[in-house]
Amino acid sequence: MKHLKTLLAAAPALALSALPAWAQDAAPAAAEAATEAAVTMDKGDTAWMMVSTILVLFMILPGLALFYGGLVRAKNMLSVLMQCTMITGVVIIVWTLWGYSMAFGDAPSMFWGGLDKAFLAGVTMDSVAATFTDGVVIPEYVFICFQMTFACITPALIVGAFAERMRFTAVVLFVILWVTFVYFPIAHMVWDSDGMLFAWGALDFAGGTVVHINAGIAGLVGCIMVGKRIGLGRDMMAPHSMTLTMVGAAILWVGWFGFNAGSNLEATGGAALAMINTFTATAGALVAWVVIESLARGKASMLGAASGIVAGLVAVTPAAGLIGPVGAIVLGIIASAICYFFVTVVKNKLGYDDSLDVFGVHGIGGIVGAVGTGVFTSASLGGIGYADGVTMADQVWTQILAVLVTIAWSGIGSLILYKIVDLLVGLRVSKESETEGLDLSSHGEAAYHN
Repeated sequence: MKHLKTLLAAAPALALSALPAWAQDAAPAAAEAATEAAVTMDKGDTAWMMVSTILVLFMILPGLALFYGGLVRAKNMLSVLMQCTMITGVVIIVWTLWGYSMAFGDAPSMFWGGLDKAFLAGVTMDSVAATFTDGVVIPEYVFICFQMTFACITPALIVGAFAERMRFTAVVLFVILWVTFVYFPIAHMVWDSDGMLFAWGALDFAGGTVVHINAGIAGLVGCIMVGKRIGLGRDMMAPHSMTLTMVGAAILWVGWFGFNAGSNLEATGGAALAMINTFTATAGALVAWVVIESLARGKASMLGAASGIVAGLVAVTPAAGLIGPVGAIVLGIIASAICYFFVTVVKNKLGYDDSLDVFGVHGIGGIVGAVGTGVFTSASLGGIGYADGVTMADQVWTQILAVLVTIAWSGIGSLILYKIVDLLVGLRVSKESETEGLDLSSHGEAAYHN
């Protein structure tokens, strides 16, 4: 993106310098024509990216908020809605002031983009961002908004891990620090042309590492540091409204088309491939989870179906525009089975209280999807194929390295940031507040009145 814009800015001057004096009158028109010939901004691409951006926002509010809200107890419903809402507002501001520059600025660094674009310095209506096709661009403001929604939903995912027991002020402070020191650098490393993982050749079409593994690891660290909910294993902690959870899951699935197909940055066949894979992988995971649960428990639950939907969506995210539709079904099935095992067996065995299975679904599903991308991108399995000279073994190894870097960066960074927040404001609410419920104790409101 940055190199293309530099070239565009220089093109008129280069054209002028190459002309003799008698042709100067025609130079501006010639330079403009040359620039237009080199660059295409299609209204269809722009419109699609604007719609995709809105779809991702729809995933957060109300999608994720309702999905999580239905899964907690009634006395904590509003606290989850408020956390998702506040996170969205805060991250939009942070992204505008320094986040976009840190993730996609012009600094030639492997780890961050610098601060040259802080406060969106230099960005105008005429600024453009490159797509995956040479010479095809979209307005930079649209690219900024699209990536902004990714920055918003990622920390919002984390709150499900420590739902029902963390201070509201601690959540907000942690998110500001976390997106600054964890999310923005990972986004730069994976998606910016100067980024370390980008240079390694790691594939992440729409955010398997940047969003899901990143959030899943941060959630795991958070739920361990905050501690278990009072009464876990003794009190009834079933979801208070599977109806709302199903509504949220459905909205997530719809919004995810913006998440995945929008990551193509153009309204082309690549977006269509990501679109069909968002259908097929999710269907495979949904059916697989229901079948596995039926065999293991004797009954198929709506909670299981919703979990399968999210597991499939998570797993296909890094692979959406790179694998074939049948491969996506298989990837969804594999991810669903592994996520089910972590949610029902590993979590209980290890004893951590990941309230809404952020690590079990997003973390594990993201890892399966990221590594699976290295496998199913193979042309022999229906994918688009690897770069020249790259074998399946090469790509899988690169994917594993990218996963390990993300786990380490997110895990260590999150641990440090949770500790800082705990020292400053305290992570956990009081026992009395937790017993009363966060709706009343933190916000002075109740979701329902009898």
